[in-house]
Amino acid sequence: MSDSPGSAPAPTAAPAPPAVPEPRPTTLRQRLAELRGPDVAPHPLDARALAALAANPGCGRRALLDGAGVDKTALAAALGSPAPFGQSQFAFMRGNAFEARVKADGGTELMRLLHERMGAGSPPPVPGEVLVPDLSAAGPEGRAARTALALREATGAEAKPGASGAWTLLVHPLLALEVAGSPAYLEPDAVVVHPDGRWTVVEIKSFPMIDSSADPSKVGAAARQAAVYVLALERVAVRVTGARVDHSVLLVCPRDFSNLPTASVVDVRKQLSVTRRQLTRLTRIEDLAATLPEGISFDLERCSPAELTAAVDSVTAAYAPECLAACELAFHCRGRARSAGAVEALGRGVRGELGGLTTVGAVLAAARGETAPGTDPGARTDDDDPTVVALRRAAALRAEALASVPEGAVAGCR
Repeated sequence: MSDSPGSAPAPTAAPAPPAVPEPRPTTLRQRLAELRGPDVAPHPLDARALAALAANPGCGRRALLDGAGVDKTALAAALGSPAPFGQSQFAFMRGNAFEARVKADGGTELMRLLHERMGAGSPPPVPGEVLVPDLSAAGPEGRAARTALALREATGAEAKPGASGAWTLLVHPLLALEVAGSPAYLEPDAVVVHPDGRWTVVEIKSFPMIDSSADPSKVGAAARQAAVYVLALERVAVRVTGARVDHSVLLVCPRDFSNLPTASVVDVRKQLSVTRRQLTRLTRIEDLAATLPEGISFDLERCSPAELTAAVDSVTAAYAPECLAACELAFHCRGRARSAGAVEALGRGVRGELGGLTTVGAVLAAARGETAPGTDPGARTDDDDPTVVALRRAAALRAEALASVPEGAVAGCR
C-alpha cells in the first residue's frame, strides 16, 4: 500500500536557538563603582579637590578618578609616588578646637563677627534667639535635601512681611553640585541666612590674621574653596523665592598669635566666575569612562601596582608644575612627563609658546635646525615659523655668550 501525498508526516521543526540575553544597560554609577572596586566606598569629593579640578579642567585623569571616588592619596602611595599632602595631627586638632570655639554657645561669637562685618541694615542677632536647625539625615542625598529644606524654611519665614528678623545658622550643611555629570557633595563650615533673605558662606581657618592681614596664598586658596560653596548654594537658591547668595564670604581666623577669632570679608566674584567657567569645560565623566580599555580597574585592594600603573596611564592627563600644590598624583604625572620629555613639565606658559613642539627633544632639534623623530606632523620647523626662529636665535646667542667666556670660567660655572 502506497502512502498518499496527503498522509506524509509533517516535517519536524528545527529547535529554536537559545535566546541570548541582551546585555543589561550599565548606569554611570555602576560603571564608576566597577572602576573604583565593587567593595570600596567612594572617596568624597570636597570643595578643595573641586577647586583644584576646576583649576585644571583639561585633566581627564583627575576628573575620572574624582568622579569615581578613588582615594588618590592611597593610589599615589600604591604607585610609588606618594604626595606629602594633609595637615599634621597637631594642626588638625588646633583647627578643630578653634572652630569649636567660634561656634560655641549657638554661634554667638560667629554671629557677632558676621553682623559687624556684613550685617549693615539688619538687626543684631540676639544670643539664644539665633535659629540653628537640625540637619541630620540618612546618607548624603538625605542630608543635602534636609539642608535645602532648612534654607527654604528659613528664607520663607524671614521673607514674610512683619517677620521678627531672626537669623538662622546652618552648621556644616551639605550641598550637592553636579560635576561633569556626577554628583559631588560639599560641606562648608557654616551658612548664615540673614533676616532679609541673604545667604552667606562662612569659612573658618586656623591660619592667623596678623594686624588684620593673612598670608595671601592661604587667603586665595580659601577664596577658591569658598567659591565652590557659593556656586553650589546658587543652585539651591534658584528654587527658593526671596533667596540671594552673597558673593562675599566671611573668613574667620585667629587674631594675631592668640586663639581669639577675628574676621574679614573676602569678595569671591572672580574665583566664582573662573570656577563656573572651568567646571563647564570639564569633559563629562561618562565620555571618559567610555574610552577606557576593557578590564581597567583602580581597585586598590585587588590590583597590583603594575595593573594600577597601567590603569592610571590609560587616562589622559594634563600635567603642569602647579599640580604639585593641588593634586595627589602630581609626582607620578611629573615623572611620566619627564620620562617622555614633554614640554608640559616646564609649565603652561612654555607649553603655549612652543606650539606644535611638544617634546624637549623636538625643541632642541628645532633650535639646531633639525627635525626630531616623533615631532607633531602639524608643527612647523622651518624658518617661517616664529617659534623656530626664536629658538634658533636663542641658541645662537647662547653659543655666542659661551664662546666669549674663558674655558676655565665656564667649567667653574658648571
